[in-house]
Amino acid sequence: MKLLRVGSVGAERPALLDESGTLRDLSEIVPDIDGDLLGNAALLDRVRRAAADGALPALPRAAADAGTTGAGAEPESLRIGPPVARIGKIVCIGLNYHDHARETGAAVPEEPIVFLKAPDTVVGPHDTVLIPRGSTKTDWEVELAVVIGRTARYLETEEEALAAVAGYTVANDVSEREFQIERGGQWDKGKNCETFSPLGPWLVTADEVPDPQALPLRLWVNGQVRQDGSTADQIFSVAHVVRYLSRFVTLRPGDVVCTGTPAGVAMGMAEPKPYLRDGDVVELEVAGLGRQRQVLKSA
Repeated sequence: MKLLRVGSVGAERPALLDESGTLRDLSEIVPDIDGDLLGNAALLDRVRRAAADGALPALPRAAADAGTTGAGAEPESLRIGPPVARIGKIVCIGLNYHDHARETGAAVPEEPIVFLKAPDTVVGPHDTVLIPRGSTKTDWEVELAVVIGRTARYLETEEEALAAVAGYTVANDVSEREFQIERGGQWDKGKNCETFSPLGPWLVTADEVPDPQALPLRLWVNGQVRQDGSTADQIFSVAHVVRYLSRFVTLRPGDVVCTGTPAGVAMGMAEPKPYLRDGDVVELEVAGLGRQRQVLKSA
């Protein structure tokens, strides 16, 4: 299933994109797409049955496109919001692609590099992204995001880890490199600025993604391809990452794990590095998981 949330900021309602591309309203079946739904197999089965029956009311087709709607869109435009509500935590993996480690001159890590992003950095896939005041090095990162569907703690096997995954979506791990690297302390200052976690458009349930290590990822800036990679190049697989994290943090339904970015970020390019500026347009996609589009604006 492709699950999503549509509507104005703070008033999104649950929806489903069916096999014909029709957007269907789920609000009479479930209150939202969140950890309560994703951790409830019986309720998910009810959604599947309703979708198969074809009885769910249709919503305007424009909502599924929504490529030009932003955070200020009117309710009737059915802006696409983040596909998961009330995210408990966002756990991110740094330097998780061989080619990205090479382009930044970093050694391949022996264990996953872990950092956190605050849930209030999350915006919809087509919402405006704000360049922080004083920023000169705002960067892009297309990523495969994993959404957890059952409590994961001290997992023993990678099979258990994949069984804990509810589904997958697209993330842009927007980063300010000066704040992240040159200002001392941990990476968090460069990762947690307002709007720095566009997510969506859909949550694709895990049964529709047979191999999370075979997903092409691409990103464009102002129409120019900047990243073109595959999750096959990950240093630590999705299963490894989820199992590893469960040793240190308890992952709960609705939590999000961002699994790293391939080569092609501005930080890894020759001078002058093409960091993002006011008015730039970033587009990104993960095969089968949908596409995002953001216009950058100064905060």
